[in-house]
Amino acid sequence: MAEVALLGTGRMGAAMARRVADAGHEVTVWNRTAGKAQALAESLRVTVADTPADAVRGSDVILSVLADGGATRTVLLDATVLAALAPGSVVCDLATSGVATARDVAAGVARAGARFVDAPVSGSVPSVEAGTLLVMAGGDEAAIEAARAVLSAFARRILRVGESGAGQAMKLAVNLVVCDLNAALSEALVLAENAGIARESAYDVLLESVVAAPFVKYKRAAFLDEKVPVAMSLDLVSKDMRLITDLARALEVPVAVTEAARRAVDEACAAGIGSSDMAELSRFLGRPGSAAALDES
Repeated sequence: MAEVALLGTGRMGAAMARRVADAGHEVTVWNRTAGKAQALAESLRVTVADTPADAVRGSDVILSVLADGGATRTVLLDATVLAALAPGSVVCDLATSGVATARDVAAGVARAGARFVDAPVSGSVPSVEAGTLLVMAGGDEAAIEAARAVLSAFARRILRVGESGAGQAMKLAVNLVVCDLNAALSEALVLAENAGIARESAYDVLLESVVAAPFVKYKRAAFLDEKVPVAMSLDLVSKDMRLITDLARALEVPVAVTEAARRAVDEACAAGIGSSDMAELSRFLGRPGSAAALDES
């Protein structure tokens, strides 16, 4: 069994910590807001560290589940954290941090004598709890294998897609589909409702149609009931869509549909509903005058 440090005990991080600890690994957690880490320790056999450097010291595998690329850089490239990494240890970034962040962190970790895997995931908290996440891994094959036993505590598949940065690029490609599908599904429901079809009836038809992707199935509750707990906020969708469109521009790849969907999401966030679930986009687009963003494409 491995000594594991987990940085970031938000919804995903806390669920991962539970799975890793239940698999028999020794887990040390750190969170910027200490109360969240302490609350986790009250219900789970984990050690709470005061600093990220304390958390990673002596660990075989470090799991970073921080909010964004900025937070990932700040924590993982901190001099005290790099100095605390054990030689040959594996740092895995499970968040959607972006390609540039992955490459910069990989270089910094390598200079410290450790190894880096950018390992963003596809799935949500229920997927973590069921152990069915998909990990898209970028990095050295040996490093990925060294982390496999820990990642397998919550992942169904761990697929290597290339060198450092490739995992992030693949996650952005996946999220391009997810974000565009969320916008398309939102528009479809608004169209059906304005044609006199009840939202629930329209959704039932979509679930029986050719468009019934897994996303459509598991987001049903959120699209039909705005009181369902937030799984992924519109603010996070906006962050991911910025990463997607920035990468597309850098690679000179046209993503006109995604650009239009991003404008709609940004408009919703500007209207003050960024903390709401991504499914709330459908209700926002149903408001008079709110669909202009999609017309600009």
